[in-house]
Amino acid sequence: MHSKILSVFFLLLSISMISCNPKTQDQPEELPAEKTEENITPKDDLRKAPDWAKNANIYEVNLRQYTTEGTIRAFMAHLPRLQEMGVDILWFMPVHEISKNKRKGTLGSYYAVTDYKSINSEYGTKEDFDAMVAEIHKLGMKIILDWVPNHTGWDSKWITDNPEWYTKNAKGEITDPIDKDGKSWDWTDVADLNYDNKDMRAAMIDALVYWVKDHDIDGYRCDVAFEVPDDFWDEAILAIQKEKNVFMLAEAEHPPHRNSGNFHMNYGWEFHHLTNAIAKGEKNANDIDTYFIEDVKKHKKGYPMMFSTNHDENSWNGTVFERYGDGHKTFAVLVSTIAGMPLVYSGQEAPVRKRLEFFEKDAIDWNNFEYADFYKTLLQLKKRNKALWNGEHGGQHTRIKSGKNSDKVYAFTREKDGDKILVIVNLSDSNQKAHLHHKGEYTEVFSGEKTNFDGHGNLALGPWDYKVYSSN
Repeated sequence: MHSKILSVFFLLLSISMISCNPKTQDQPEELPAEKTEENITPKDDLRKAPDWAKNANIYEVNLRQYTTEGTIRAFMAHLPRLQEMGVDILWFMPVHEISKNKRKGTLGSYYAVTDYKSINSEYGTKEDFDAMVAEIHKLGMKIILDWVPNHTGWDSKWITDNPEWYTKNAKGEITDPIDKDGKSWDWTDVADLNYDNKDMRAAMIDALVYWVKDHDIDGYRCDVAFEVPDDFWDEAILAIQKEKNVFMLAEAEHPPHRNSGNFHMNYGWEFHHLTNAIAKGEKNANDIDTYFIEDVKKHKKGYPMMFSTNHDENSWNGTVFERYGDGHKTFAVLVSTIAGMPLVYSGQEAPVRKRLEFFEKDAIDWNNFEYADFYKTLLQLKKRNKALWNGEHGGQHTRIKSGKNSDKVYAFTREKDGDKILVIVNLSDSNQKAHLHHKGEYTEVFSGEKTNFDGHGNLALGPWDYKVYSSN
């Protein structure tokens, strides 16, 4: 396998990400080290996140399964509903033509791309795509595309025209992606790209710039971004940002992605795995503090994407009902209010109660949008309450001890510019009583009930119960 260098590129003067640094209320708050206008370089400025991302959420669109038709035009009928629900960023799974050679299943994987500048004919045309982008922007939302830089499908013209752009084995044969030990990842439907080749890099950057320049998209979610060398991202993202200030999401937990400023957000995989372990009783509420303490040591910029499901989790590891049981809404509340940007996956508002097929047609049953108001409450709250904004724009996450059952109950506050949030979740399947040493007047966002905490009250919580209190 070709060399995939994971270089460490930390900026010496970085903005401390205060929103992910947990502390108890008794600890003094540490002031972040800030950059001054004098020491911000032009490259730093180009890498800044767009202003519209500061209080945004993200919604993943599985276009194939979203409607019976599975087309761009059919999906567009949902745009007003999604805007009304409070969605900001629409992340589309890959929209490109899918290879037929070595295809898995009937329809193949979205991530086996034939042509980076194409639109899958099953979804529609480029004219359909442009019309959708225009409508998304008209409704005040943004669109980012899922980009697959690590590999192509086996039908790609790059293979026939430029075989040297791919990884080869000792026999000179192009290989599918392999791990550091030389074993296949079982992604046999794709061919691994060789990032030692400068011409391939240039072609990849050209394609990335194309969708921003010619089709006005607002950013990318980069698939298996950790398998692509850091120095490629240094070059590629500057080229993209020169065209338009876009938002970049890495499918990775590789600190240089965020610390370099190349990516504004990465996957909160570790936190996601922690929530699954808590649901199983393998971890508890106190482990959340440990996660944030370690995360802030690794990341000095940006923020994680927090989620209870996505396309991989749903298809391969189970629905939220399988993994979280009766706590599925509790963990949705947690990932929507804790530090980071919350993700909603296609159909969570339905809710989807099945694993969506990955290589076959398997349309979402929209039922009666039973959970739409639940997610609307959370998404609209994030927009109006600055405490929940992203990264340095939001409030610091501060744990409130809840008494002897702190391993079962997780309570925390966030505050920014006078806006306050108090969140209390019971992360167990038994009744709990939280004794909260906290004062403040709030409105519980789901019930509308006004509550005045006097610093000595006990709050009764049912199994997997959740309370979200807002000052506005």
